[in-house]
Amino acid sequence: MSEFVKRVLERARPTGIREYQFQSWPVPGKATSEAVGLLPIPGVDGKKVLERVMDVGRYVGNVDHVVESRVVQDAHHKPPEVVRFYQRIKIPIIGEIQHELVMRRLQQGGFDIAAWELLAKETEALSTKVGIRSGYSDGAWLVADGVVGYALSSAPRREDVGLLKWKALTAGAEVAASKMIRENIEAMVRWSKRP
Repeated sequence: MSEFVKRVLERARPTGIREYQFQSWPVPGKATSEAVGLLPIPGVDGKKVLERVMDVGRYVGNVDHVVESRVVQDAHHKPPEVVRFYQRIKIPIIGEIQHELVMRRLQQGGFDIAAWELLAKETEALSTKVGIRSGYSDGAWLVADGVVGYALSSAPRREDVGLLKWKALTAGAEVAASKMIRENIEAMVRWSKRP
C-alpha cells in the first residue's frame, strides 16, 4: 500500500456518510494538495464500479476527457488484479496530459480499493510532442456499502509547461478539486450501471 493510500485512509471512513464529503491536505514536496471525496450512493454495486475502474482499455468514450487509454503488457503487472497502462487526458484550453501508471486492487480500512501510482521512468520517457507529462499522479477509487470515493494527487512536470499553465494545473486544480472529484464519482457510477 502506497504512502498516498495510507494518508487517504487516515481521513476516509466507510460508514456514517450521509452527504458528499471532501477533504484536502498539503504534503511537503508536492505542488498540489492531496484530496479525497466520498459520496453516499445507496444500493451501488461496488464490485461493478471497481470492474469499470480496472477496465482501462475502455475508458475512451466512457470516462470524460480521456482521449487515449490502453493496457501496456508487462509480466510484472497482470490484470485483473494489477494493470499497467498508458493514458492521455485532454484538459480544455490547457492541452493534453499523459502518463504511464500501474493500478492494483486491495482491501483496507473497510474499503475495496483500486489505487494507482505513476511509473516515473516510463512517464519521463514519453514524448512532449504528444502531451504534457505528469510529474506525479497518485490516486484511488474506494468503495464500501453505499459509498463511492475518489482520491487524487497530481501535477504536471514543471519543465513541460509555462507559468500560466503551471498555475492553472496546480492552483487552479486546487480550486476545482471538490467539484471535479464529485463529478468523476458520479460519472464512474453511471458507467458501472450500463451494460
